[in-house]
Amino acid sequence: MELNAYSKEELLALEQDLAQRYADYQQAGLKLDITRGKPGAEQLALSDALDGILGGDYKADNGTDVRNYGGIDGIPEAKAFGAAMLGVKQEEILVGGNSSLTLMYQYVELCYLRGAKGAGSAWKDEGAAKFLCPVPGYDRHFTVCEDLGIEMITVPMTATGPDMDTVEALVKADPMIKGMWCVPKYSNPSGEVYSDDTVDRIAALGQIAGQHFRVMWDNAYTVHDLDEQPPVLSGLMDACRKHGTEDNVFITGSTSKITFAGGGVSFAGTSEDNLKHLKKWFSAMTIGPNKVNQLRHMRFLKDMDGLRAHMRKHAEIIAPKFDVVQQRLAALTGKGMGSWTNPRGGYFASFDALPGLAKEIVKLAADAGVKLTPAGATFPYGKDPEDKNIRIAPTFPGYDEVDQAMQVFVTCVELASVRQRISAL
Repeated sequence: MELNAYSKEELLALEQDLAQRYADYQQAGLKLDITRGKPGAEQLALSDALDGILGGDYKADNGTDVRNYGGIDGIPEAKAFGAAMLGVKQEEILVGGNSSLTLMYQYVELCYLRGAKGAGSAWKDEGAAKFLCPVPGYDRHFTVCEDLGIEMITVPMTATGPDMDTVEALVKADPMIKGMWCVPKYSNPSGEVYSDDTVDRIAALGQIAGQHFRVMWDNAYTVHDLDEQPPVLSGLMDACRKHGTEDNVFITGSTSKITFAGGGVSFAGTSEDNLKHLKKWFSAMTIGPNKVNQLRHMRFLKDMDGLRAHMRKHAEIIAPKFDVVQQRLAALTGKGMGSWTNPRGGYFASFDALPGLAKEIVKLAADAGVKLTPAGATFPYGKDPEDKNIRIAPTFPGYDEVDQAMQVFVTCVELASVRQRISAL
């Protein structure tokens, strides 16, 4: 029955039943963790063949000995692989270490402190830089801005991506908006895939915002599909070529949730001119990335067909975990206690509780032995203005643990919702 249809007496009886069920969970001594989107051990084991795969052959396709210094933008086969993965030309790719987040931070720092185009292009010299942040969004993107002192402005997400009417109006009105965070395929945490129209309008933002504006296009889940016939994301760089805005985008991805999370390979795609300035800056801090790791990844994954085959193995492991999340959340259907997403890929699902309850639900879950991402983490500065969004990360625990954690979660949602309703009567 819908929450608002209960009488106060019925609500009090329901609260007693839920409180007893919750107390039983507390007594069970659970220690379950669905806080962060990490691969589980079974997923990591899919890539164990990386160890020893080179067999003493350390030569890249162009004859480079990958054990030595040099090659600041990566070996040719890794560049070709990254270009295919991110939808750019091979000349527009730089290959880095295991973390695409590192590349994102370094590039935003470069734009802010030194300027992506060198002298005269630094954001800090123009005033207080600002960034657009679709919400709910990825907490580590927000941390980059907060660490560098860049003000964040929220933009609501829609079923087709960020609200582009709002984005365009904000960019036109404020020249100090210098960038925008995007997770275009299976957005973190809500799972949207940007529509073709949204991608095209984002590609055109440089025409409105000017040459120093940057779209930070974090395509972390480009191949992390759960469906056999997944949605297709439009190519951002192709759209940028049409609008003449290739300089306005910085596209990233990695193999860190494909192979070893702590030992993958990252990629950055942007215009050749942007890369020229970025490599000049990098050359002051490094003599080159881990090319041995790049080569072993290329020997292991080989090409896009090999990558897709590998990702199907991942889907076989994690799809049942996502399914059980939906099965347990289905118990809330029609009760008026919240809404949730059913993503077709990526690493998260998103739950919107009744306004004012996210923190309470997270606390109830923690007290019953289930750790969730802190309420507010999906908003800049950790402040969800409606206190309603909760990110669910089901990949790391085993299937049975996810199932049990979701049973506790649903009970916490029901208990918090019923108590809020009682207090309102």
